[in-house]
Amino acid sequence: MSIEVIATFPKQDAPAAPPSPASVPDAPALPTMKALNRLLAPYQHADTRKALWQLANTLLPFLGLLYLMIRSLEVSYWLTLALALPTAGFMVRLFIFFHDCGHNSFFPSRQANKIVGFLLGVLVWTPSEHWWHAHAVHHATSGNLDKRGTGDVTTLTVEEYRALPLTQRIGYQLFRFPLIMFGLGPIYTFVLLNRLPFPRFGRKEMLNVIWTNLGIAAVAVAGSLLAGSFWNFALVFLPVIWMAGMGGIWLFYVQHQFDGVYWARDKEWDYVASALLGASYYQLPRVLQWFSGNIGFHQIHHLSPRIPNYNLEACYRENPLIQQHSQVITFGAGLRTARLALIDERNRGRMLSFHDLL
Repeated sequence: MSIEVIATFPKQDAPAAPPSPASVPDAPALPTMKALNRLLAPYQHADTRKALWQLANTLLPFLGLLYLMIRSLEVSYWLTLALALPTAGFMVRLFIFFHDCGHNSFFPSRQANKIVGFLLGVLVWTPSEHWWHAHAVHHATSGNLDKRGTGDVTTLTVEEYRALPLTQRIGYQLFRFPLIMFGLGPIYTFVLLNRLPFPRFGRKEMLNVIWTNLGIAAVAVAGSLLAGSFWNFALVFLPVIWMAGMGGIWLFYVQHQFDGVYWARDKEWDYVASALLGASYYQLPRVLQWFSGNIGFHQIHHLSPRIPNYNLEACYRENPLIQQHSQVITFGAGLRTARLALIDERNRGRMLSFHDLL
């Protein structure tokens, strides 16, 4: 899940490139991709039985909870909202499966990934082919200062921010305000943005958005019949998509926006550094790790998107070399990253808050 904002950065000469974290003298040298590939290869195999078991232990409870939410409307809407929280947790987990399908890592079969991914996309209100395309761009450009703007959270450098007119600086501050990013962001992203074929990629992606919207409409009709009215369906489903979207956007944010995260200009950008130093290992309590589909091992996912979610933890636990270079963020430390908003390009890409500029 991610906030996609199409931003126009002010044109200016880039400042002298500072040394990237990967080349700082006192930092241990990063392993090469060739060395890492030998460690990653054993975990890159999809397993149909594991994928089906994950679908069963997630999709069935998700649908069961939605039904209980519908029935709870007869008792109290507070009960409905209380049930929305675990339901949203299962939706986040389903989104991770949808995400894996886009990397063709969930099932061994490419066709199975496409079909299941599309159907899951309907449930999580995200067009599969379109989102997968944007997400592939994200993987190819994460941490690259010259290639921001697709599949990521809009983040300005200090120089770009200062070059903006006052009204745009205020707009950027509002966008980065946590209550707006994580509160309104899910509604904007999943209810509005995902219904439109933007950014435009091609005919396949555009048609996929249309088919996904038709699928969502079909689910809404069936859900309205089951719930007794469209209003009842909305009362049940909208809180779930909002809570799940909030959790998903937070996961995406904290895995790429933290103190010490890797940023580099295109000429100095390095794939291994963007994965190991630009994507965190978000160390969550066990139950939250389960609901988030192990996506907290994000540095490994960026090293090799071909590793399915059910193999990520084993890859981390069994490879000390990857552990040595991982940027570990605890649950508590992650909360403190919400204040970060700007890239200080003159200070090795350090992330700053607006308050730090005062």
